[in-house]
Amino acid sequence: MKLGKLAGTLERLPSTLPPDWLDREVSDIAYDSRNVRPGSLFVAVRGFHSDGHLFILQAVKQGAVAVVTERHNSAAAATGTPQIVVEDSRRALALLANAFYGHPSQKLALIGITGTNGKTTTAYLVKAIIEAAGGAAGLIGTIDYRVGGNVYPAPNTTPESLDLQRLLAEMAGLGATHCVMEVSSHALELGRTLGCTFAAAAFTNLTQDHLDFHRTMDAYFRAKLRLFTGLSADRRAVVNLDDARAGEIIKATKAKIITTGMADRPDIRPAGTIQHGIRGLSFEVATPSGTVPVESPLVGRHNIHNILTAVGIGTALGFSAEAISRGIKNMKAVPGRMEKVDEGQPYGVVVDYAHTEDALVRLLEAARELASSRIITVFGCGGDRDRTKRPKMGAAAVRGSDVVIVTSDNPRTEDPLSIIGEVEQGMTGGLRMSSPDAAPNPARGRTPYVVIPDRQAAVAAAVGIAKPGDVVVLAGKGHEDYQIIGNTKIHYDDREVAREEIRKRSAERGVA
Repeated sequence: MKLGKLAGTLERLPSTLPPDWLDREVSDIAYDSRNVRPGSLFVAVRGFHSDGHLFILQAVKQGAVAVVTERHNSAAAATGTPQIVVEDSRRALALLANAFYGHPSQKLALIGITGTNGKTTTAYLVKAIIEAAGGAAGLIGTIDYRVGGNVYPAPNTTPESLDLQRLLAEMAGLGATHCVMEVSSHALELGRTLGCTFAAAAFTNLTQDHLDFHRTMDAYFRAKLRLFTGLSADRRAVVNLDDARAGEIIKATKAKIITTGMADRPDIRPAGTIQHGIRGLSFEVATPSGTVPVESPLVGRHNIHNILTAVGIGTALGFSAEAISRGIKNMKAVPGRMEKVDEGQPYGVVVDYAHTEDALVRLLEAARELASSRIITVFGCGGDRDRTKRPKMGAAAVRGSDVVIVTSDNPRTEDPLSIIGEVEQGMTGGLRMSSPDAAPNPARGRTPYVVIPDRQAAVAAAVGIAKPGDVVVLAGKGHEDYQIIGNTKIHYDDREVAREEIRKRSAERGVA
């Protein structure tokens, strides 16, 4: 594509560019200088850990045909390489990528799902509904990116704009009719979805998270709100009416509203009795076009809201009640979301991604439905992230559990013991014990807890004290198969560790 055509998509450029620039052929776009090859257009983006402007000369030496930058680079200018100066190179990257890949979101129906909790499960449900209706859906989210038969790792819930547009173009090229995308607050704040055309958007809920980035809950919400203020009047917005922020979204968007929830008679709501337990959920959903029967293997009352949102999106897309019902029934499980680890042991083990106070509360409520005896919870909080939620998660853990083991999550560059110390500040309703073996004998009215910083040892300890009827809850890591310690990512998977410990314990009992 010609540089002149690409540059024409940018904002507030000089009215004219030198004629010899306009005819330069751009073979691809890169924002990482290591990916630049002859013919690339390099966009210098200021990141969290490095600044692309420092690598402009490297990109030029590798063959960049032109550079988009926020400040002029004299060394690159000496080589005669065109430099297009913009106010915001992140926004420029999004606009350039959208144009380069031919506006792919206009070639399929793009559904965006945002909110603190429930995005992943809802996205999987919607994908299953689309497929039950005969469509072909791509998926972009926290766990992975799914394009046709290809599955790519997900470094971010919502990828950088260039990677996002490339994925959408690949989906459209493979015949996808829809794409279901989790849209993070980071992505909205950083303009990663700029240029995307959404057919529908959904809001699950808003609870505390990511305040290390957004600083305040209002700023966090305003980032989420961008998804809805960008919708045109012929689009659909599905909004959870049970959330306190729902009214602000409804007021701010031009889109046609479909409300969901349990109270105030929203458009999409349960009709009659809700059956829930170890086998899953079963209930009928009232919609503006009739009743949808729902049977789902998902467990936990929090999944009622996820299902209602999925039904709302299916309704917004015009799918039949039969397709919506069948899709929900077909969606068996989401990796790392109330995922059971079953080796035939007489106690339950579930792994979940819950890493906010609200998500942990909902997880433990769901686990209580499965347990006939104790809830044993293993959890930690991530380093270099929102510190204010740490004591709140500690308080939630002792309220909802019978035994708690506080451990590490992804400590990153923080001291794990310092993180745990901040978690303990909220555990005033608990009683710290010296070892898990002492945990069954707490002081009256206080939840026993122990501190085991090594996560693998913490999981082993939880499995070691589990008795028939107990449920061991491993919270925070979910689908993740790594742990970040310092600046190093090592292989670690709660599911693998739990399975190994269960087998080890079973073997020891067999020998005994």
